Amino acid sequence: MATDVASDKMNDLAAQHDVAAWERIREKLRQTYGDAIFKSWLKPIEFGGVEASSVMLHAPTRFMRDWVANHYLETIRRFWQIENGQVHQIDLIVRSSAPAPRPVAQPTQSAPSRAVQPSRIVQENDEGSLELNRFSASLDPRYTFDNFVVGKPNELAFAAAQRVAESEDTVAGCNPLFLYGGVGLGKTHLMHAIAWHIRRTNPSRKVMYLSAEKFMYQFVRALRFNETIAFKEQFRSVDVLMVDDVQFISGKDSTQEEFFHTFNSLVEQNKQLVISADRSPSDLEGLEERVRSRLGWGLVADINDTSFELRLGILQSKAEKLTDTVIPYDVLEFLAQKVTSNVRELEGALNRVAAHASLVGREVTLEHTQELLRDLLRCCDKRVTIEDIQKKVATHYNIKVSDMHSGRRSVSVARPRQIAMYLSKQLTPKSLPEIGRKFGGKDHTTVMHACKRIEELKQQDTEMVEDIEILGRQLQS
Repeated sequence: MATDVASDKMNDLAAQHDVAAWERIREKLRQTYGDAIFKSWLKPIEFGGVEASSVMLHAPTRFMRDWVANHYLETIRRFWQIENGQVHQIDLIVRSSAPAPRPVAQPTQSAPSRAVQPSRIVQENDEGSLELNRFSASLDPRYTFDNFVVGKPNELAFAAAQRVAESEDTVAGCNPLFLYGGVGLGKTHLMHAIAWHIRRTNPSRKVMYLSAEKFMYQFVRALRFNETIAFKEQFRSVDVLMVDDVQFISGKDSTQEEFFHTFNSLVEQNKQLVISADRSPSDLEGLEERVRSRLGWGLVADINDTSFELRLGILQSKAEKLTDTVIPYDVLEFLAQKVTSNVRELEGALNRVAAHASLVGREVTLEHTQELLRDLLRCCDKRVTIEDIQKKVATHYNIKVSDMHSGRRSVSVARPRQIAMYLSKQLTPKSLPEIGRKFGGKDHTTVMHACKRIEELKQQDTEMVEDIEILGRQLQS
């Protein structure tokens, strides 16, 4: 009897030690990842006990379990090993499916030693989910619909993305949903937001998000290890397939072939596809015609360059979330006016201002902002715009800038207009449809024809080559 009492006391002491260790680990996690991530993802994780070399943790939902497993579990295991060198494995279990709490016991000398294993997520009948996670890319928790600022340049893409996310089935006329636009305008944000919304509101639906580059990598890997059947089954068993930056499979014939068949298979099964690229389907060079045709089947939504109002709205939204720095309105207005390239650069400028103010303990002012960002602002001032090109070409050929937007077909006007379109394609990141809109609403095929025509004339006319070189130097100086 005395032996049993002593054993119970030892077990109680061990359990108290493990609970105290978990509290110390939680504090380390908070310090490592910050309060926001800790409160959202790590604080809800509950301690279940220690047995031999394994620690059991409980997550409230399958979704949270998967996210923590993919992003934080190895750090948790490392912290546990600091507290208890015999811990080699973390079992993360969804609370609803977790077994009844088991007795917590310290390992004895006679306990069999266990091989070191990686941390893992555990749930009954979850093999398919585990395999899906191997292909699917991680989602950024910042990229949700709530954090997306809507304006005229992106309202169609936003509305379509929300419709797809909220629907329990494919959306008529939106399969595939094809999002396109320049770098840093919000394509990836919307795709992550769709995936987050579906996973939170309808977790039974299988959502796979990945880049076209990763699709190609996984396909090549499947070919190398003779796993093409498993590859096909994984990609064709999802309910929603999301492929980002599809332009990267241009020129990759075998990958395009597999993507084409995957696309057709999912459409036939009435599954939803969401695709993004930096250009519209018709402008994606290096893609087979049948692939371009499939991509344009559904809704093609263009995310245009940000307007001043949208940039200001984005900055105000970001500034409101800064807890220790106040950004004056005139600074936000200045940044929205000066940093026009893309949203990423805009957010980077704001973060730089906020970080500097926080680190040096200085109040944010317009003068300090101008001084701090002088290198970025100098770079932005040098960036060539389509309007700059139109003015420079019009001056060089002695025509009116309004002729750039007209439908006049005389050679004296049409040729400079074609040169301006050609330079716009060469010196700016704009897509053909975007360039066409800047030239009086011309179709993208008109811009394509102009670029090809100037390339042909450059082979025949040395004076044309000299003119274009001079104009290019003047615009970039």
